[in-house]
Amino acid sequence: MPQRRASKPQQQHLQHRDTHFRTPVAGTRWRVASLYAWIALSVLFLPSPASAHSGTGLQGGLAAGFAHPFSGTDHMLAMLSVGLWGAILGRPLITLLPMVFPAVMAVGGVLGIAGVPIPPVELGIAMSVLVLGGLVLGAVRPPIWAACIIVAFFAVFHGYAHGQELPSAADPVGYSAGFVVATGFLHLIGIGIGTIRDWPGGANALRCAGGLVALCGALFLGQAL
Repeated sequence: MPQRRASKPQQQHLQHRDTHFRTPVAGTRWRVASLYAWIALSVLFLPSPASAHSGTGLQGGLAAGFAHPFSGTDHMLAMLSVGLWGAILGRPLITLLPMVFPAVMAVGGVLGIAGVPIPPVELGIAMSVLVLGGLVLGAVRPPIWAACIIVAFFAVFHGYAHGQELPSAADPVGYSAGFVVATGFLHLIGIGIGTIRDWPGGANALRCAGGLVALCGALFLGQAL
């Protein structure tokens, strides 16, 4: 039997019902993104020393390693920028960049433990904040391989700085694991904040955030020179 076509009032009711069921989804996205934003803001205003890469060595294990990335604004901003840039670039880099950075950072940590000489570490870390913030500001979209190389290059400096501290830690393995987990967590926060790109004015807000990060990077660079 042919199906009866819904009358106009019925169509309006069905449309209203569909809108009603979609609204909580949008509200959930808003709440999740807001949670990420509040977490990021809380992290940014945590007390931090002048430099988290003094090379004096840290005592502790997993908990100390997890807490350490949050004690340095330079490392924190670089990690958030990797997540923000990945969110702007989309698939596959939104998942690839947060995988490349910790992996190469571990290699840098090994170089730091071994004492292999590399260019000035503080200079490389400051440049990472400046460049990654600039990439977010400009919404730069390089090829996949180029984006991975950029992130991997700066990951070496971040890993090397903390690798120098590992030998004096009470539990180097636990400390390393905590540090890598915290780094991934900061990447996820950046990705979460980056979801606002689909909102009205969200893309401009992300670019402004990138500009602020780049400005901080320029200040760090001035201190490192």
